[in-house]
Amino acid sequence: MKMPPAIMETALYCEDLEKAKQFYCDVLGLEIIAEGEGRHVFFMLEGSVLLIFNPQVTDKPSPAARFPVPHHGAKGPGHACFRADGEALDAWRKRLQDAGVEIEEEITWANGARSLYFRDPAGNSLEFGEGRLWNI
Repeated sequence: MKMPPAIMETALYCEDLEKAKQFYCDVLGLEIIAEGEGRHVFFMLEGSVLLIFNPQVTDKPSPAARFPVPHHGAKGPGHACFRADGEALDAWRKRLQDAGVEIEEEITWANGARSLYFRDPAGNSLEFGEGRLWNI
């Protein structure tokens, strides 16, 4: 059996879903594809989905008929990296700065790949990184 080809969805946690919606829509330009009042908001990316859950709700078992998935959650900030190669990385830096988002760190890795790190409203560590960091 071959390894899985990609991650289909990534989950982060944020108690204030309205702030998350504003950030991920207005700052990052993502499209909402599903919402569950007070529970979650899901965003479409190219080839994957970003799930933002309210950990106050999802860390408890849910009624099987409503959301029959196992309960889950995380404590503390999570991390996700969005791929942005070359000039796109520079454009994202400018867009984030124009939106008042602090760039927490910029790194040029040993192989020459670049990354920039910032935080969402819940304190999750987000990154834009060049695919060559992982030879993608």
